[in-house]
Amino acid sequence: MGTGLLDIIILGAIAAFLVLRLRSVLGKRTGHQGGREYDPFHQEQLRRQREEQARAGKEGGEEEKVVQLPDGRPGTPAEEVPADFAERPGGGGLTQIKLADRDFDPDQFLEGARGAFEMVVGAFAQGDVQILRPLLADDVYGDFAGAVEQRQQADERLETTLVGIKSADIIDADLRGTTAFVTVKFVSEQVNVTYDDEGRVVDGDPSEVDTITDIWTFARNTRSRDPNWNLVATAAPN
Repeated sequence: MGTGLLDIIILGAIAAFLVLRLRSVLGKRTGHQGGREYDPFHQEQLRRQREEQARAGKEGGEEEKVVQLPDGRPGTPAEEVPADFAERPGGGGLTQIKLADRDFDPDQFLEGARGAFEMVVGAFAQGDVQILRPLLADDVYGDFAGAVEQRQQADERLETTLVGIKSADIIDADLRGTTAFVTVKFVSEQVNVTYDDEGRVVDGDPSEVDTITDIWTFARNTRSRDPNWNLVATAAPN
């Protein structure tokens, strides 16, 4: 069995495992059941296909007008960046990211960001730091893990039902050196209730659905062959 096929099989198994874990930690969701599953942080197969196409073009003697990154991966020709990028919030940053990483697509990124939001919210409620660890930057992970530990020491448990994500929109984007930063505004409906060790409610209302706005910033080194984006900052709206 070839190495490439083995890698695809392994990645498929990992993706399936994450989907199962995601379903196990989340509460009831509405409005998303009909959509296709999308793994935001494993686009390795797509990247390899494009690299193979690029190599095939060079072997055929075709010249590509691309931005060559320091690690040798081709960027996107300026004339191939979609014109509507400039019209979006953070359009200048989105354009720079696309020039540096030809695989970057804002709409696919938002699909992945939604999946990451659901996974992080569910894992935090369950206190599952193993799921949180690969999705979060070190300082953000420290904050989340610290809150989980504090909750455990108080013998409290948090139950979160993510009723649905009403919207997820890119509000800013930037390329700093080789690192891409994309900030997303999430508006979701949630039921959050904290119970003590005897099952009594100490915070929240199990019958109340709250509309919550979160501002999350994701980052990725565009030179890296790792397709993963990490959550590097969280904030509340001003």
